[in-house]
Amino acid sequence: MESYQIIWNCAIPELEKTVSSISFDSYISTLEPVDIIGNKIILRTETNIFAQAVNGKMGDKIKDALRKTNGEIIDFDIVVASSRDEYLRQREIEPVEKFENFGSPVNPKFTFDSFVVGSCNEFLFAAAKAVAENPSGSYNPLFVYGGTGLGKTHVLMAIANYIKKNKPTLNAMYITCEQFTNQLIECISKGKAAEFKRRFRKVDVLLVDDVQFLAKKQTTQEEFFHTFNELVNQNKQIVLTSDRPPKEIEVLEERLRNRFEGGLLADVQPPTLETRIAILRRKSEEQKNPVDLKVLARIAEMDDGDIRSSIGKLTRVIFFSKLHERPITKELVDEALKESAGEKKEEMQAEDIINCVCDFFKVSKNDILSKKKNKEFVEPRQVCIYVITDMMSSLPLQKVGEIMGGKDHSTVIYSRDKIAELMKTDKRLATQIRDIKKMLLKE
Repeated sequence: MESYQIIWNCAIPELEKTVSSISFDSYISTLEPVDIIGNKIILRTETNIFAQAVNGKMGDKIKDALRKTNGEIIDFDIVVASSRDEYLRQREIEPVEKFENFGSPVNPKFTFDSFVVGSCNEFLFAAAKAVAENPSGSYNPLFVYGGTGLGKTHVLMAIANYIKKNKPTLNAMYITCEQFTNQLIECISKGKAAEFKRRFRKVDVLLVDDVQFLAKKQTTQEEFFHTFNELVNQNKQIVLTSDRPPKEIEVLEERLRNRFEGGLLADVQPPTLETRIAILRRKSEEQKNPVDLKVLARIAEMDDGDIRSSIGKLTRVIFFSKLHERPITKELVDEALKESAGEKKEEMQAEDIINCVCDFFKVSKNDILSKKKNKEFVEPRQVCIYVITDMMSSLPLQKVGEIMGGKDHSTVIYSRDKIAELMKTDKRLATQIRDIKKMLLKE
């Protein structure tokens, strides 16, 4: 979904509160968002008379709704056109074919304010903040490397969110290496290679996750190399993450490796125990479930590297506490997390979760593990990912992605966080997930 559509969708509920149902049906519901220019959303209507009526009767209320629900896009313009394509022709812009999943969704909660800084990541934080505040100013590219679950994806999304809020005229794109490859393949298969080049090379800040997956993909490396050069030549910012430094990425072309090493390398180390406790404290507060520091220390001591694993354990403990209506103590932590097992056992448990979700939603396992985007498959798939990450907190997210049909870890994060967020307001979904967990726990 395009950004202008998302922004308008957020404003609609606010407008429903402030205008009469007659005015809403007569005016607001007929408007179509078609573009964003600066701090304005462009809304389309079909006649000048209607455009004048909307500006005169609804103008202030539309602006108020935009300010309350967005804060960045605070104004609007009305254009008269029979369709979005006609509007684009009026602007002398040829409509281009849309490619699904162009770029990856950015979690709005991943900001610099929500990033817990410790001795292990203070260099990374400072470098990322400098890039966000002054793209292409000093560190280009910024290459971040380190193990899984150490905050690399958080940093990329924090940069994207900072730019969206503070530099709205810049076009920042976050994308995984897997999606970059898939988009390239799709464009080539449709004879749209030129479209692929044009879209990426109009980006002001390109944020690419998991570039180690470029290894052994010669065609993708070739296109990435040219995209990289073009953006740098245009003084555009590039930020990359990997689980290892450039020199250790096997089968990576030397010219690409040299480009990666030509900027600033930031090594992120596993968090100290104190930092892990601080992160868990922040997460518990975000979930409005403050937990005693001694209990958080107990959870943090169970992991010495992957902070995602610690967060997963915390989430499971909080759920276990609510499910059994018991306070969170050290004894409850031990009880909630007692089912630790080897990878083989966890894979078997994941299989149980997948089968349970399939039975609950009446969908097949093939559909839930596929890439089909039908609504009846997407929600069960995301629920399945959420339940696996919640009930099997020690299972690495990369492994969850493999189990779920080869999804990358950013897709796993997005699905997990989306369901967690929806559960706060969607009682139906929260009840469904609670029922699924009870079925799995045989309670």
